[in-house]
Amino acid sequence: MTGKVWFVGAGPGDAGLLTLRGKQVLERADAVVCDATISPGVRALIPGAARVIDAGKRGGRRRMSREAASRVLLEEALAGNKVVRLEGGDPFLFGSGGEEAETLSAHGVPFEVVPGVSSAFAVPAYFGIPVTRRDCAAGVHIVAAEKGAIDYETLARLGGTLVFLSGEASLAEICAGLLDAGTNPDTPAAVLSEGTTARQNGVFAALSELEAACPNPAAPAIIVVGEVCKLAERLAWYDKRPLAGLRLAVTRPKGLSGELAERLRERGAEVLELPALETAPIPDNRALSNALRDLRDRLYDWIVFTSPTGVRTFFDAFFENDDTRILSGVRIAALGPATREALRKRGLQADFMPSAYDGASLGWELLNICEEQSRILIPRAAKGNRELINALRHGDDLSITEVPVYETRRAVSRNIDVKALPDAAALDYVLFTSESAVRAFAASVRGADFSKIRAVCAGEKTASRARSYGMRVWTAEEATLDALADCVEIAAAERQ
Repeated sequence: MTGKVWFVGAGPGDAGLLTLRGKQVLERADAVVCDATISPGVRALIPGAARVIDAGKRGGRRRMSREAASRVLLEEALAGNKVVRLEGGDPFLFGSGGEEAETLSAHGVPFEVVPGVSSAFAVPAYFGIPVTRRDCAAGVHIVAAEKGAIDYETLARLGGTLVFLSGEASLAEICAGLLDAGTNPDTPAAVLSEGTTARQNGVFAALSELEAACPNPAAPAIIVVGEVCKLAERLAWYDKRPLAGLRLAVTRPKGLSGELAERLRERGAEVLELPALETAPIPDNRALSNALRDLRDRLYDWIVFTSPTGVRTFFDAFFENDDTRILSGVRIAALGPATREALRKRGLQADFMPSAYDGASLGWELLNICEEQSRILIPRAAKGNRELINALRHGDDLSITEVPVYETRRAVSRNIDVKALPDAAALDYVLFTSESAVRAFAASVRGADFSKIRAVCAGEKTASRARSYGMRVWTAEEATLDALADCVEIAAAERQ
């Protein structure tokens, strides 16, 4: 059976600019033929089960010819696979999508195009430059900055805004070509490097002075020429957000990292979702089956959840045969706000949450409100912290049933060289919400200089574990997502 190819535009760098349709398609891929310029944030969204085939070019050098890339797409689709051709920006704007799609069409292979956000528009916007404006730029002209292939005479006559893509290697030629063709030397211009990422940098000058002002532009860069460049003085917005310029890694398990990542992006950070752990339901879980049977027989007074994963795993099994009517009379405790929210999404309210979001506080405070001879069910990880159980054991008349419902193991990224991140100073801060996440991340970067890692931790136990590796640590006041984000702001302010 023939598969299908999706040409997906990955956008200019910021993973938040990948379209919803692009993310949806990417998550279903069997194979991803990936440009070398795809940002780590977008690469982190490639499913671990997908095979990644590197193609495209970096620094002007092509890893795989267009013919070879087309051949790979064809072979993968004919083998029955769902294939994503992931290209920076938009696949049909100066990308190889058009040529590769023709090859597929000639062989009767179905394909779909998922347009992406082009750097031609997004990068100027991130610097406060609208590429068109009624009073000074009625049009915009997008040019591939290939040396020796640009008609400067025509461009100089067009007016409006000129946007040169991948212009870092052609800056001198572009400036000289436009000036020789009669463009006003005082025309505002800009070199915008690594746009939409935490490392973005803009150099603004008159066209005649731009090359001298930016002798070594970082790649990738685009060059903008036109009156609209002056508007950046008033319309710049990116750097005004509290976490602008920071690249952060969120280590929560896949499926749990999204909410924290979104809160950090709202504050201006570039976020790499880099799960240190992955979870999986325990297969053929007889203990859970027995607990669900006992729950139907009204043998529990309390269910205590210590994590959102515990909530999800327990209720995935619960709703296979039951509904919430059998929970009548059963009280529910949640370790913290994230666990409480996971319950709410399933139409349930937590009856109790401790004043501090740790196992010991949950156990001791639950002791104070439990009636005598209460029967407590605790669905949790196979290897969990013992503080909750140790506290509850002080209630001599309590009946406690622990049921492991999921296993936790170290996640191994196949798409990002995690070990290289600390030494390359690619991350400003790494966020941890558990001791086990710290241990797993440390194992992934074994041999790195841990003193270079700046860790923002939820809770003192997590912070203590990070310190044990020699990491520089900041501890959130509470084990909540907002408190973690606040802590990053505090840490960043201390560095300034």
